Amino acid sequence: MSQKKEFISGRKAVTYLDLFAGAGGFSEGFMQAYTDEKYYDFRLASDINENCELTHRVRYNKMLGLDTKFICQDIMDDSFLPNLLKQIGGQQIDVITGGPSCQSFSLAGRRKKLDKRDDLFFHYLKVIKALRPKYFVMENVKGILTKDEGRIKERIIREIRSMVDDMKMFQLFAFLDDTLKPLLPTAIYESIYLRLTMETTDENLDKTWEMYFNNLDQQLKDVTKNLPYNISKSDNSVNTVRHGLILLKMRQQRETIRKQVIQLKTASHIDNDFFVDGYNSIVETISDEEILDKTLEAIGKIAEMGNCKQEAENLKKSLEILVATFDECIEFIKEKFKGLQNTLKTFEDIMKEVRLYDIQAPIVVLSANYGVPQNRERVLFIGCRNDQELITEIPNTVTEEEKVKVYEALWDMDMVGNGDSAMMYKTPKTVAEYEHVKQRRCLQGKPDEKGLLFSEWSRIGRLAHRFTFDEKPFYVATMADLENDKKHQYMELFNHQTSSQNATVKERLEIIVKHGDYDAAKPELKEKGLESHKRNYTVLNPLGQSPTVCTMPDDFIHYSACRPTTVREMARLQSFDDSFVFQGKRQTGGNNRQQEIPQYTLVGNAVPPLMARAIANTLLEHIK
Repeated sequence: MSQKKEFISGRKAVTYLDLFAGAGGFSEGFMQAYTDEKYYDFRLASDINENCELTHRVRYNKMLGLDTKFICQDIMDDSFLPNLLKQIGGQQIDVITGGPSCQSFSLAGRRKKLDKRDDLFFHYLKVIKALRPKYFVMENVKGILTKDEGRIKERIIREIRSMVDDMKMFQLFAFLDDTLKPLLPTAIYESIYLRLTMETTDENLDKTWEMYFNNLDQQLKDVTKNLPYNISKSDNSVNTVRHGLILLKMRQQRETIRKQVIQLKTASHIDNDFFVDGYNSIVETISDEEILDKTLEAIGKIAEMGNCKQEAENLKKSLEILVATFDECIEFIKEKFKGLQNTLKTFEDIMKEVRLYDIQAPIVVLSANYGVPQNRERVLFIGCRNDQELITEIPNTVTEEEKVKVYEALWDMDMVGNGDSAMMYKTPKTVAEYEHVKQRRCLQGKPDEKGLLFSEWSRIGRLAHRFTFDEKPFYVATMADLENDKKHQYMELFNHQTSSQNATVKERLEIIVKHGDYDAAKPELKEKGLESHKRNYTVLNPLGQSPTVCTMPDDFIHYSACRPTTVREMARLQSFDDSFVFQGKRQTGGNNRQQEIPQYTLVGNAVPPLMARAIANTLLEHIK
């Protein structure tokens, strides 16, 4: 093993899993983290892309000699979780990280989906619930806080707090059967039972669902028996409720149709024809939310008819409970126990055992506050198991004055020009007016006279305290090349190559660098006929931090070299060590970027390791 025995000695291993791993920014930061008592034992990572797997296997399996598994599979596949459980072999996992997309449940005001099986976020939580780590971290862009006027953020928190211990739910149901059931109409109690059951992994949920709607159908008959025959058979509202209950009962059939419509639309690659509105309306009108809205509205109109007001109100309440959030359902129960102090206290004690995780609020982190030369803001949702301390902040490791500057990170990389590549370190260029920003620092970025320059940390490696590399860094283009030792390309420096730009592009970049940004350069560019359809040129500020690193190779322009940044320079801005080699294609064009995930995309989408390290250390300090 490449892991130093003296590092392991006396420290407890905290097992760790990285889902939606990408290039491995979280993984790298967690490998750097440790306290006097604990360190991370990296057991498994997963992602859907082969280049992610290739980068992982070179770094952790080949170079570091770890037995860390990698699953290259869609987390929504039915076989993903069984495969994951098989790979970890029943081992307790203490911490899980990941950044699932939350776009899929942007419901524009809808409160609840009845079927969670189509969302990455819910599949992530499914893994969490199966493994029950002490902590899990879900990372996302800052925009998630304000999306849908904050409803998405609130829903994420609700879903985390709604995860339940299935075994403890039996205790809860037994308690409710004795205390709540006598206080409510049967249909409303059954709604509560079903709503709570939906948070479990009950294999009989579909059968329970069907039986429940059979009971609701009987409720509807109770409602309509007090109405005149001609109204009960022909009234628009009555028929809407009747039809709505049938459609809700047939959710599996509707879901099959919905998926087929989406697949047809996706396969056509067309979204601007006369059919698009029809496609969209089909998907929308067969959704649980749309059917529930129309059904509840119709029940409200029936309740106004008089003779069946109470029966209609009970039917409406049954459906409202079904679409309520978990917390709303719990609050409804607590309201019914009002005045029964002992019963309420017992209920609250049971709920403390039933809830698996707690979270107070999302945490906003700025990478520059952790020694990263980049103003990248991210949001963290940290779920804390009910036997662990609640985490509400990730303390900064550097002050505003101590932040790492772009020049500190890149000064020794300025050895390539237009169309050049560097395979070894050379005597770097220096810019006298910027030299004053360079300072020695400890690993986490704090100024320290005994420390190293940011560039030296990058060259030596921030894992040197823990590992001796089994292999030197190397590059391969494909997974097949990884298995063939003769295909391994060894050199001193990797991923430091620029594309060849024509004379027009070079002149344009020189003018943009001279003026500082595209807008300021626009008059001169227009005068010389060098305007560009591309507008997002950003000239790096050597005396500040870079903006958020993107996935496009020419978004950032070097502060003095008048060229786009290389993969290695972008990796430096993300705080990756130089020994971390990004595998596969350097770049690719158009839509291929989504499927092939070239090096620029790997870097741009990654979590900065130094920021991940700060998160990891905070967890180590709290974990029991």
